[in-house]
Amino acid sequence: MESKTLISSIRENIGMVMVGSEETIDLLLTALIAEGHVLIEDVPGMGKTVLAKSLAKSVSLEFNRIQFTPDLLPSDVTGLNYFDQKANDFVFSPGPAFCNLLLADEINRATPRTQSSLLECMGERQITVDGVTRPLSAPFFVIATQNPIETLGTYPLPEAQLDRFLMRISMASPTKEQERAILQRFMKEEPLETLQSVCTREDILALQKQAKEIYIHPVLLDYMIDLVQATRSWPNIDMGVSPRGSLALVRAVRAYALVRGGAYVVPEDIKTVAVPVLAHRLQLSGSVGSTDAQKKAMTDVLSSVALPTEDWSK
Repeated sequence: MESKTLISSIRENIGMVMVGSEETIDLLLTALIAEGHVLIEDVPGMGKTVLAKSLAKSVSLEFNRIQFTPDLLPSDVTGLNYFDQKANDFVFSPGPAFCNLLLADEINRATPRTQSSLLECMGERQITVDGVTRPLSAPFFVIATQNPIETLGTYPLPEAQLDRFLMRISMASPTKEQERAILQRFMKEEPLETLQSVCTREDILALQKQAKEIYIHPVLLDYMIDLVQATRSWPNIDMGVSPRGSLALVRAVRAYALVRGGAYVVPEDIKTVAVPVLAHRLQLSGSVGSTDAQKKAMTDVLSSVALPTEDWSK
């Protein structure tokens, strides 16, 4: 199936459940195609979990969900070795992280020790238990949801954990018309229960491979470097974007160009994904953990760096 048709079918399928979340859906698909992970941050009840489940049911991938709680242990995520009396030996029991699409629900309600159990599988696509390393099958995509850090009973994610996420996105509040449509849609039925898959694992792998072929003009590459460099010397930013963030931005803009149906990157692609990809990587003076402050700082950097003009297809 042609990539444009395939992406449209996934988008439309998710839209059968979600109302008024077009931009968020596109960013979620961008992260999947870019081989990244997504952190969805918003107050409870905005549809974060429903969005993740809608994507999972739209693609034929092995899906697992973990509800993060304060008493969750690292072995509850990665798995553990137990002694099998019948076999008279230790046997490994895989945890829910052994899948293609993992929903880490309310990740910041677990302790930092349990949060860190996701670092290896998110960064290296493998899990090590008792000295034995086991690879994860491709694609491997983590969608984590978190409530704002001001919410009771939450633990802020450390910078190293945040840096593993390609994007941090949020759900936009619905308009009055959209909220009416939500009520009407869910009044008599549960559309998520009847949602069917519209693509296969091989389709996703093909999209990921195709995204790596999207052309980026050298001038736009320099523009992205200038954006990243600017965050490292910006007032009130103690720690700017790392080289990992630079690589994440390149992967994201290529994937977003493919999602919108383009064959090459244009400046609007960079401006669209820059804040979701880079803002959560900034450490600000006196605003630790402030999502709004990080977004504003990254928006200010975007507006300060001159946007070049060229023929981007060559």
